[in-house]
Amino acid sequence: MTTTTDAERAPQPAGTATPGFWATYTQWWLRTPGSALYLLLVFVLAMLSIGVLAPFFWTGVGLLVLVIGLPLVVLSLMIARGFGIADRFLLLVTGLPRIAEPEWNRDKTDATGFWVTLTRPVRNAHYWVYLIHGMILNPIVSTISFALTVVWLSVGLGGLTYWFWGLFLPRNWNEDGSGGEWGHYVADAVPWLFGGWNSWAVEVVLYLIAGVLFTVTMPWVLGGLARAHHAIAHGMLGRWESDDLAAEVRAEVAARGAAVHAEDVALRRLERDIHDGPQQRLVRLQLDLAALERRAGAGETGAAADLAREAREHAKAALDELRALSSGVAPPLLQDRGLAAAIDAVAAACPLHVNVDVDPVVDRVVGPEVARTVYFIVAELLTNAAKHSAASAVTLKASLRRPFPTAAPTHLDVWVVDNGRGGAFAAGGHGLEGLQQRVAGLRGTLVIDSPIGGPTSVGAHIPLGAGPA
Repeated sequence: MTTTTDAERAPQPAGTATPGFWATYTQWWLRTPGSALYLLLVFVLAMLSIGVLAPFFWTGVGLLVLVIGLPLVVLSLMIARGFGIADRFLLLVTGLPRIAEPEWNRDKTDATGFWVTLTRPVRNAHYWVYLIHGMILNPIVSTISFALTVVWLSVGLGGLTYWFWGLFLPRNWNEDGSGGEWGHYVADAVPWLFGGWNSWAVEVVLYLIAGVLFTVTMPWVLGGLARAHHAIAHGMLGRWESDDLAAEVRAEVAARGAAVHAEDVALRRLERDIHDGPQQRLVRLQLDLAALERRAGAGETGAAADLAREAREHAKAALDELRALSSGVAPPLLQDRGLAAAIDAVAAACPLHVNVDVDPVVDRVVGPEVARTVYFIVAELLTNAAKHSAASAVTLKASLRRPFPTAAPTHLDVWVVDNGRGGAFAAGGHGLEGLQQRVAGLRGTLVIDSPIGGPTSVGAHIPLGAGPA
């Protein structure tokens, strides 16, 4: 099965104007509330993480000589993973790009058992990096960012409003209406600037200047701190290149297993169909020919002629069944004229009304293995719709998926939708499960949506360039 990834962003067209200073500054300001909220909450999260992780981990390390030590270490690693996921979730409020989930399980697909499951966190480097992040690095960085955030918020917002709330502070007011000490000292220190000013006015002006400076720089400071957290989280809590390789290997192994199983099921089905169809016809034909030989030897020409006609009918039926089976192995129309023509032929042979919409480009970009799988999927789904759905019409669509309009196609999407009674599902040993295995063999996905009452929608999404696993 394929893993879902974010769609690639379309590159900006040449000549696109770079945003001006005020547009950029406005964008920074729009992200400031989210950045401030994150920087305050992540400090609480960091203090909680170090308070929980340190006791669990070091207790587990101290008890490693006993049986209980390893489970405690594993539990601390799992808790560290939870704190790291919470940190990545909180980063979403900053408006910065989402950090991809790491690959938590790098074991082989068939690796099971108690000890394998228990020791999986210990053998995965992500858990240890999450532990270091939650127990050491994040508390240090969060403490620094929290202090700077509180300073910028308090000075910025407090300085702009000091003229109001400063009146309610206890102070010794002088006869000239001035109050406070440090404003008086500042006025005496720079008489050329504040000569004749009372201390209250000096304090209001200085607080206001500080408030303006801190407020103007607040988007850059808080945004920069949030970006620093994001960069650290991206490197420590995000997905690594080795994760993509591990996922690729696991997907390849899973696809290979699904392909082998699907091929085995198809061969068994072919063997059963040959046994129940042409083989029985040929056995009957052999018996008819033996009876014909006896009748002809006895001179019973009428009976011999009747047997000859029956034998010819059995031979014709056996030939038709063999042709049908051979078309299931390698449809001649698909090989000669391509996928679009083969799909049109299958739709035309369906007893239901089929509305076909096939991208004409599919024959140029779809490989033979994908084309053969898609042909079988379409034929099976149309047969199911005709036999079991009680539908009167079917919509068949095959389209190419592109990350952006001018890009090369990456996936082939095939949808078969009928207006029947619904209720279809992939049961073990039945057709839809076989289709799932065929699609999985090409590292694709089969989506089934069939509520009771209909309609039934089945979609096959297959990456292009896929071959037999």
